[in-house]
Amino acid sequence: MSEISVEHNPSPAKLDVIGVYDWPIWTKEESTFPWKYDTKETCYLLDGEAIVTPDGGEPVQIQAGDLVIFPAGLSCTWEITQAVEKHYDFD
Repeated sequence: MSEISVEHNPSPAKLDVIGVYDWPIWTKEESTFPWKYDTKETCYLLDGEAIVTPDGGEPVQIQAGDLVIFPAGLSCTWEITQAVEKHYDFD
């Protein structure tokens, strides 16, 4: 299984090309919960911070301004340390 991919501060042009601002928005308060990705998710964090730890893997910190790809089949634990607001798209 591939890893979580994080691109810090992608260019506005790239965000425009992939249509980030047309994607739905998801928000979540500070919390910790398990999650499994049945399909690939691409998201862009507008606000907040979280640590996402794949089962049996190393923690990945994500924050506002990050473009993140979660591979299909990933099981992980989300620890939201500052309330998150993100655009998201499932492939």
